[in-house]
Amino acid sequence: MSNPSLLVLAGDGIGPEVMAEVVKIIGWYGDKRGLHFAVEHDLVGGCAYDAHGTPLTDATMAKAQAADAVLLGAVGGPKYDSLDFSVKPERGLLRLRKEMDLYANLRPAQCFDALADFSSLKKDVVAGLDIMIVRELTSGVYFGEPRGIFKEGNERVGINTQRYTESEIARVARSAFELARRRGNKVCSMEKANVMESGILWRDVVTEVHQAEYADVELSHMYADAGAMQLTRWPKQFDVIVTDNLFGDLLSDLAAMLTGSLGMLPSASLGAPMENGRPKALYEPVHGSAPDIAGQGKANPIACVLSFAMALRYSFDQGDEAARLEKAVEQVLADGVRTADLLGEDGRTPVSTSQMGDAIVAALDASLT
Repeated sequence: MSNPSLLVLAGDGIGPEVMAEVVKIIGWYGDKRGLHFAVEHDLVGGCAYDAHGTPLTDATMAKAQAADAVLLGAVGGPKYDSLDFSVKPERGLLRLRKEMDLYANLRPAQCFDALADFSSLKKDVVAGLDIMIVRELTSGVYFGEPRGIFKEGNERVGINTQRYTESEIARVARSAFELARRRGNKVCSMEKANVMESGILWRDVVTEVHQAEYADVELSHMYADAGAMQLTRWPKQFDVIVTDNLFGDLLSDLAAMLTGSLGMLPSASLGAPMENGRPKALYEPVHGSAPDIAGQGKANPIACVLSFAMALRYSFDQGDEAARLEKAVEQVLADGVRTADLLGEDGRTPVSTSQMGDAIVAALDASLT
């Protein structure tokens, strides 16, 4: 049987630096655990525009469709700000999400004990935090029509349309309920049913799916603005949060900072199962391309590493090996190894991007003894 395939799209800015550490870890799994992957590299984002005049070529899109999973670093940077909207680096990422139909974005927010002091909230509020936000990713206001900037009379009008179908809501709700069954068995659905018709439909459909298929899972509903407040008041009340594209974008970034650093947080975007039974999937860190530190060896690779751990769990049914990698990261942090973004005021010297990767590999080695 052929090895599972991984398409690596390192992207722009710090993307290639953090992805190099993931490739190092992929190699470790082949050498030490017999988990071999067929890895192919290609371009996305600004580097693809520089090479081909488009942020994602049709050939790369075809490779992504065929791969068992896609690993992405980051895209964008100020040098591309003046490009036409249609060819901005981010359009490559949006095309991947849309054409692969990656409708469920999984954004964990986990606070490692060693980093609890880095949160802007009190330690007792965030210590041990482990929640999952499931964001609908391929519909809603980012994709709805009509959209654009139009002239009405003597002024311009910007229009974006919030649009959801029953089936789009139902499938992301099922993803959330399935995840909850493997976690704390609790889902909170967030929308704005008090002021938006799409919110009313969202609440109705999530309730219908729950009653018909997942009555064993505890379901609650909350307005998204109230949910933002509750995430900062007592985030550990939640297990799985499911919400739409716009609110999910906002709430997941809010939850990210509860943990202390965007450089720590992975994500998975999952779609329908392929012929081999695996879901179409793209894994990427939450952070951006950070062009201000690109090429300096300062980037924290942990979010990208943990994104690969999610790939092990959700695309390759290697939950034990995913846990091994996550525990290795936790051990490295407990040992006090820090990139610059994780340093407090204790005067320690930060490690480089590659040194953090080496430390994680060493912890993986230690897990075998």
